Amino acid sequence: MDGVLILALETATGCGGVSLTLGGMHGGGRLLAECTCQPEVSHSRRLLGSVQWIMAAAGVSWSDLDGIGVSLGPGSFTGLRIGMAAAKSIAMAAGKPLVGVPTLDALAFNCTGSDRLLGCLLDARKQEVYAGFYRIGADGDPRSLGVPMAISPADLAGRLTEPVLLAGPGAAVYRELFAKCDNVRILPAPFSSLRAATVGFMAGDMLGKGRTMDPATAAPLYVRASEAELNFMKP
Repeated sequence: MDGVLILALETATGCGGVSLTLGGMHGGGRLLAECTCQPEVSHSRRLLGSVQWIMAAAGVSWSDLDGIGVSLGPGSFTGLRIGMAAAKSIAMAAGKPLVGVPTLDALAFNCTGSDRLLGCLLDARKQEVYAGFYRIGADGDPRSLGVPMAISPADLAGRLTEPVLLAGPGAAVYRELFAKCDNVRILPAPFSSLRAATVGFMAGDMLGKGRTMDPATAAPLYVRASEAELNFMKP
């Protein structure tokens, strides 16, 4: 097979997935297989089973892989920990490079095609969203305008002073609030969902540029402290 073969894991939200992709975002990349599921149980209960199933379905062995891609965050603390732990274990056991793909960047790649400012949102719970903003470049790819932030939807709405396209699970959760903003358009959920395939294609491009992580020290991008960390710091 031509191109880099990537096994990708996406567990940043409740809707997780596993994929096998060949190549990158451009230049004839191909999706070989993808499994997406809205689980009623923790990602840990089904993730490795999904990996085994998709490898068998595509007829791919561990030695065939060129790298392991994983959604880096932000997102669900539990989901990110499970996904990163699984990706690190697979990378070390198979002797393959590990590539971490920022979650909001992967979401942005699913939402190109508009000249508006693009805002990608994930539900951060506690009445907040994780937000990242992008401009679409001349090549059609999204360009990040800064680091992700955790912010209340009301505060974010107050900052949206130009026409903006909002996408992602966070936009869906607070659709009623954002719909009151005249300059906001909300992308329908089917077109702004996180996909393991996008993580895989982006990981293929990043691997080609040598942008890998050390499996021994790799950690998710949480953006804010977890509840356990906040409780630990209380006097």
